[in-house]
Amino acid sequence: MTDLTQLTLAEARDAVAAKTISSTEITKAFVDAVEKARPLNAYVLETPEKALAMAKASDERIAKGQAGPLEGLPLGIKDLYATEGTRTTACSKIIGNFVPAYESTVTSQLWRDGAVMLGKLNNDEFAMGSSNETSAFGPVVSPWQRTGSNAKLVPGGSSGGSSAAVAANICLGATATDTGGSIRQPAAFTGTVGIKPTYGRCSRWGIVAFASSLDQAGPIAKTVRDNAILLRSMAGFDPKDSTSVDRPVPDYEKAVGASVKGMKIGIPKEYRVDGMSAEIEALWQKGADMLRAAGAEIVEVSLPHTKYALPAYYIVAPAEASSNLARYDGVRYGVRVPGKDIVSMYENTRAEGFGKEVRRRIMIGTYVLSAGYYDAYYVRAQKIRTLIRQDFEKVYAQGVNAILTPATPSAAFGIGEKGGADPVEMYLNDVFTVTVNMAGLPGIAVPGGLSTEGLPLGLQLIGRPFDEETLFSLGEVIEQAAGRIALPQRWWA
Repeated sequence: MTDLTQLTLAEARDAVAAKTISSTEITKAFVDAVEKARPLNAYVLETPEKALAMAKASDERIAKGQAGPLEGLPLGIKDLYATEGTRTTACSKIIGNFVPAYESTVTSQLWRDGAVMLGKLNNDEFAMGSSNETSAFGPVVSPWQRTGSNAKLVPGGSSGGSSAAVAANICLGATATDTGGSIRQPAAFTGTVGIKPTYGRCSRWGIVAFASSLDQAGPIAKTVRDNAILLRSMAGFDPKDSTSVDRPVPDYEKAVGASVKGMKIGIPKEYRVDGMSAEIEALWQKGADMLRAAGAEIVEVSLPHTKYALPAYYIVAPAEASSNLARYDGVRYGVRVPGKDIVSMYENTRAEGFGKEVRRRIMIGTYVLSAGYYDAYYVRAQKIRTLIRQDFEKVYAQGVNAILTPATPSAAFGIGEKGGADPVEMYLNDVFTVTVNMAGLPGIAVPGGLSTEGLPLGLQLIGRPFDEETLFSLGEVIEQAAGRIALPQRWWA
């Protein structure tokens, strides 16, 4: 193997365990690749010295027969995760150069299992965006390009640094977060695999909050198997997170390759939205055919409140963001912009520290929580949320094992192409993904094919609560039937 960065995480794990390569060798290969890939802007902070020190420690543990499940494997960490002694900014100016004195639960579990940190990955500011264009560090550039064009494309958001880094082979896998589609949409845009686990499956402790009742951690990786390996280490009960669920974490990798014969897969008629492109419709049908060929039964189902999901989400999420981001006031940590008194200091700090999209969502959220509007907007949105969850419960009560939908309404678009004059245009990218967060369900995005322009298109599978194993089994069927999408050639180095 001449280029170690081409390995999947599973292949690298097996090679390191067999001692055919060392952690130091593969980490050095990734450190070099990260440096060459700077034009993509996927990393906002590279930590090569830390990575090589962690790799050396891994090699020592392997030599002693003390290897963990992820021993010596280099990963990228979304800049929403607190990393002890390493700058964490949520890609916002307002946090400044904050260096946490603590480690997020999810990353601490990755280090416990032997993983190596290559650096912090770019994301939309406070995870608010669908294209990774709102970051204070500038947009991430997708490693993908349209056939015959060198126009710069978005990698999706908010976990655009994570998806771009995996697709560009500058990490073996990456942590990400999903509030309304921020794992699944970027995975779909970049030909990678991303899973949003059931709400409560992964601890949120030490992850910068956007909307606390919707946020969930998860991995983005090259394959379904790689995803399953990473989720096993990331998941688990955490007493520091009151929403964490105390139940055993399965060996998800065992579900990869399991038979799906006899499973019932729902096709929700409400997801056939106005203006859906013919190639997305064709991809959806192709996905159903793949699962049918593997022995699954395809049935039409109804999720009648789907049409209200996006407007309800864009009330609930900004409301929670308004509350969560109130703490960034220039008093305790981060940026402080002086003023003539404390009120003007607050105003100046928040006006300068927050980007345009974050300010917009804080104002929307503050408005819908204000006296006179709380019942009209926030309470009503929460009632709709309950109806959305009940829609899924009714479908699953009919024996449906999972639901198949498109992951996005289109392939990746160009940087600067959407949302400039009308932010709703950008919000519509989440039309297929927000229901999963509103209902707290698991959802996985798997590559299903290429668009006419040669760009990846993804399929989404939505599962029952805490039944990620079924999603991995079904996702593997699609991955095998569609064939793994060859990741793009390096044009950036």
